[in-house]
Amino acid sequence: MLRRLMANPLAVTGAIIVVVLFFVAVAAPLIAPWDPFDFDAKHVLEAPSRAHLLGTDSLGRDVLSRMIYGARVSLMVGFVAVGISTAIGMALGATAGFFGGIVDAVIMRFVDVMLTFPTVFLILAVIAYLDASIWNIMMVIGLTSWMGVCRLVRAEVMSLRERDFMVAAQALGMRPARIIVRHALPNALAPVFVSAILGVAGAILVESSLSFLGLGVQPPTASWGNILTEGKSTLGVAWWLSVCPGLAILITVLGYNLLGEGLRDVLDPRLKAR
Repeated sequence: MLRRLMANPLAVTGAIIVVVLFFVAVAAPLIAPWDPFDFDAKHVLEAPSRAHLLGTDSLGRDVLSRMIYGARVSLMVGFVAVGISTAIGMALGATAGFFGGIVDAVIMRFVDVMLTFPTVFLILAVIAYLDASIWNIMMVIGLTSWMGVCRLVRAEVMSLRERDFMVAAQALGMRPARIIVRHALPNALAPVFVSAILGVAGAILVESSLSFLGLGVQPPTASWGNILTEGKSTLGVAWWLSVCPGLAILITVLGYNLLGEGLRDVLDPRLKAR
């Protein structure tokens, strides 16, 4: 699997981007040249220079430092939101796929109802009634993006349900919950893992969009989305406030998508046989 992954240059590129971003987020206090909250009225909207490699914003804060700390916010939102959505989707999908019948019908109709709501508008409606904090954003994104994982796990468990090892486990009298946890879910993890990797990119995009609209992470906490918001009003005189976070979002989402596609090529047995 590792050889197949390393043979895919796009997947390797995505993996490098993801690892570098993870290192930047973890080591932000060590590598950020300035405190992201310190402002300097003497250097407002200063162009990129040696002192400030990506310039300063309208309060004189170092944009590079805020970008580095913004990576922590984006990655935390991505991982936590995807963790919530994956847990919910796996639980409901495995239950529907294993039991079938009326249980499957009820769960899948609930999934259909959730899918009828546009995700972004559903998130906006929920955020409107909650405080726009990072924890609420992670919860809302996770609770509104589990439907795809649910369908994926359901299909995998339904295909596994009639396999010999599943039938043998039921014949031995194992409880359904134990069969699902010990036998069904481990054999359905490969596509779920790929879906989760791709879901991180989607969650980062949603968080950036909410922050850009003023409904996400609130200043002075640094987020790529709220840096973009400031850049919108100063685009004519401070291009770096729009270009830098925009490129960061683009590269991050591209990295996760490339890694996800590469993992799908490696983990899909049908692609191995080609």
